[in-house]
Order: sequence, then C-alpha cells, then structure tokens
Amino acid sequence: MNAPASPRRVIVAITGATGAIYGVRLAQVLRAAPGVETHLLVSPAGMMNVQHELGLGKADTEALGDVVHNVRDIGATIASGSFRAEAMVVAPCSMRTLAAVANGLSDNLITRAADVILKERRRLVLMVRETPLNLAHLRNMTAVTEMGGIVFPPVPGFYQKPATIAELVDHTVGRVLDLIDVPQTLAPSWAGLNGQV
Repeated sequence: MNAPASPRRVIVAITGATGAIYGVRLAQVLRAAPGVETHLLVSPAGMMNVQHELGLGKADTEALGDVVHNVRDIGATIASGSFRAEAMVVAPCSMRTLAAVANGLSDNLITRAADVILKERRRLVLMVRETPLNLAHLRNMTAVTEMGGIVFPPVPGFYQKPATIAELVDHTVGRVLDLIDVPQTLAPSWAGLNGQV
C-alpha cells in the first residue's frame, strides 16, 4: 500500500512594508493550490498594512493560511530545519526584515524561519519594498543573494498590457510561484513579439 503524498509546505510572511496585496494574493492562490500546505505569518506592522491597504481584519487574513503561526513563537515547527518546508516567501518584505535576514538576526519567527530556509539550502524569496534604495538596503540585498536567497522587488511588468491593479499583482505573484515551483496560470510564459516590432 502506498503512503499518501506529503503536502508541499510553503511559508508566507507578510511584513510591514506597503504592498500587503502581494502577500494576501499569494496566500489566496497557494491556499487553492492542490497539494500545498501554507504556513502563514503576519508581523504586527504587516497586519496594520493589511487592514489599512486592503480593509481586511485579522480573522480574514489568518483564514488564508492552512497553519497560522504567531511571529513571537520561536518554538514553532517552522523554526527547525527538520520541518520540511520547501520554500518561503516574504511578501512584502520590509527593510527591517531584509536587514535581519541579511545579518542572521533570528529575532522573531519570520526571520528565524528565513534563516532556517537559507541554512537548509531551500528557496527563499524576499519581495522587498522600498524606494529609493540607500546603500544599507543594497548591501543587505547583496548579502541575502550571496547566501542563496532571491531578492524579488515587486516591480510591475507592462508588456502584458495590464488593465487593472489586480492584473499587475497577479502577474507578479505568478512570477513568484514560478520561482517556488508551484504551477500557476496568472503569468503565462512570454511568447515573444512574433514579429510585431
């Protein structure tokens, strides 16, 4: 008799930068993806942005995760490398969270889980949100990249001719899903201009 396949575990963290819509939309899509178990963390500042930018309350936000962790719970499952999470996405990623990850400061469950993902050589995607960037931001992005993480600023693409903000967000979220190997239909592969130049 074959044992049932284990779910693919993906950690999604929402931190206190503008762009809460990226984390919420990513969690929505992952929640609906077959065979994916989503572990959700929302920092206090992240929750403030979710409420301000999207009008969502705590209960509605937490309903997006299969498992919800308190950011202060350093003893949670995802704080250990023995917990087989395949990937982690911080969407959006504040400069404070970026700095903590870049410098190995596991001072809450978000930064600890990111540290675990890096040390276990798994996929970490940080959707950093700030502009303009100062030298500390750039150095921290370099450090995370050198450690194997992916710095993915949610810069909108216009070549797909989006008509709505939702289309812009979906395109970016689709690109992130590609990076963590979750099948998606939000951002179809570029088919080329087909001689339309």
